[in-house]
Parts: sequence; C-alpha cells; structure tokens
Amino acid sequence: MPNIKSAIKRVKTNDKRRAQNIAVKSALRTAIKNFETKVEAGEKENAEAAFVDASKKLDKAANKGLIHKNAASRQKSRLAKKLNGLSA
Repeated sequence: MPNIKSAIKRVKTNDKRRAQNIAVKSALRTAIKNFETKVEAGEKENAEAAFVDASKKLDKAANKGLIHKNAASRQKSRLAKKLNGLSA
C-alpha cells in the first residue's frame, strides 16, 4: 500500500475504473451471447433488436478504449453476417 497521498488516491481511482471496466465488458459479452441465442432460435425481429444493442455496446467499449476499434469492427461484422444469414 502506498504512503503518499496522491498514490493512495490513484490506487482508489484505479480500483473504481477497473470495476467499471469489468462491468462494461461483462454487459458487452452478455449482449453478444443474447444476440447469438436469438439467431440460433431463428427469431429474426428479436435478433435485429439484440444486434442493435450489441453493436451499440461494442462501439461504446471501443470509444472508451476497453477493446480495440478494429476488434469491435470485426465483431460487429461477424454479428451482421450471422444476422444476414438468418434472413436468407
């Protein structure tokens, strides 16, 4: 544990940010799994709504630096491909 006041504050803020990042990443993974289960079930309308939610969370995570922007783009592309395959 640090002794300097600013270092103590830095540890606290890092812990808060880490907890927030974990929560956002968990919600992101849940949204993606939710979309994939709807695609597996063949529910087109629900899958479209889940796709919008998942892509929104991917964009937010990429903007905050939680994941790389190219990784977010790649995942969105793969989800869109699954959604389009459902339509065909």
